[in-house]
Amino acid sequence: MLKNADADVLEIGCGTGKNTEWLAAQAHRVTSMDFSAGMLAKARERVRERQCGDQVTFVQHDVREPWPAPAESIDVVVGNLVLEHVEQLAPIFAEAACVLRVGGTVYFAELHPFRQWRGGQAHFTAADTGEVVHVPAFTHSVSDYVNVGISAGLTLVRLGEWLEDDAAVGVPPRLLTVQFVKD
Repeated sequence: MLKNADADVLEIGCGTGKNTEWLAAQAHRVTSMDFSAGMLAKARERVRERQCGDQVTFVQHDVREPWPAPAESIDVVVGNLVLEHVEQLAPIFAEAACVLRVGGTVYFAELHPFRQWRGGQAHFTAADTGEVVHVPAFTHSVSDYVNVGISAGLTLVRLGEWLEDDAAVGVPPRLLTVQFVKD
């Protein structure tokens, strides 16, 4: 995904920064956005602890709003397990196409829709109550991701469907990945 260490990366929905620290080691500059101030605090701490944050900027931002990046200023837009929480995909792909430089890459990894249709959904356990909290989610089909990206003027270069290493026969893929480029 990252072709060189000079890449400027925009990460949407960085969460606790698990992928941010990897991106920081691969890229020239990383801007990581998340809706949650609490998640951003955890991401900042993770990156600070790993001493890889000199080139990382964290921004609290709702990805459904226009992105705080100039047009054609980004080499890679990446998101992991974010789009299932966004009802309308078209504005996200349109923003990605806008901020990307020509030749830039969009890479999204999402919970596979087959898993969602079988009841899989993002959740966490509340620390104070022990209650399982389901995070609001929307199911998008594989063709939704592909067609919305194409409609935004991007070119699909790779589609992946990923199973866990120890997946039983007949279990649907866990993740769907899509990679587009801006020509």
